[in-house]
Amino acid sequence: MAVRRVSPKDAEKNRQAQRDQLVLQHLPLVKAIAVRVHENLPVHVELDDLVHAGILGLFDAAKKFNPAKKVAFASYAKHRIKGAILDSLRQLDWASRDLRRRHKQIEAATRDLAAVLQRNPTEAEVAEKLGVGAERWRQMMRDLRSVGLVSASTRSDHDELPAPEFPAEPETQPDHICARQQMRAFLEQAMETLPERYRKVVVLYYTNNLTMKEIGGILGVNESRVSQIHKSALEKMAAALEAVGIRSSQAF
Repeated sequence: MAVRRVSPKDAEKNRQAQRDQLVLQHLPLVKAIAVRVHENLPVHVELDDLVHAGILGLFDAAKKFNPAKKVAFASYAKHRIKGAILDSLRQLDWASRDLRRRHKQIEAATRDLAAVLQRNPTEAEVAEKLGVGAERWRQMMRDLRSVGLVSASTRSDHDELPAPEFPAEPETQPDHICARQQMRAFLEQAMETLPERYRKVVVLYYTNNLTMKEIGGILGVNESRVSQIHKSALEKMAAALEAVGIRSSQAF
């Protein structure tokens, strides 16, 4: 009997389907790793951000996984997931050391002048104390505002300079912000296609950090049923994503 040959196109489709299945099956692993990392972080770091970074790591693991090496995917993926999460944390240190140094100099000059003048100094007065010209000062302000170290609402030279501010909450680099926003938008659209009960399970598990057992207590079903709903919800979300043209994790 002749052996039917699989075309390269069909082979690639099969590989993509296998990768997507791996991603769906191991989404809970992402959350578990993100929760463990999050336990030792400052309160301003959001768990959702770690989960999103971990999902990107999971996508990367599914894409690069080689079954021929006889390594369990979960063992391989957890290193990629944790690595992606740690990379995202390193990117939270978004302001360069030079900008941080300038910000500290401005804060120190503002404090010194305020103590002498008994009022908040103007921008011109702070610039003069730092020995910088008007154009240089404006550039410094633009740089600091671009990374959130100085509020965009800072007033002009004719007004008093606001009291020194604490840095805004850290943000990631623009390309990562864009990728995260795109992912979040796609996932939210997929969530909207779920029945209310399914959506509730996903929210309670991934957003409220409840266990399957705890969710079962809320819904009045056993843990096994919650697990079934969770799996079905992920499959429905995958189908919803495919319906809008996202057929592979490579789309992210």
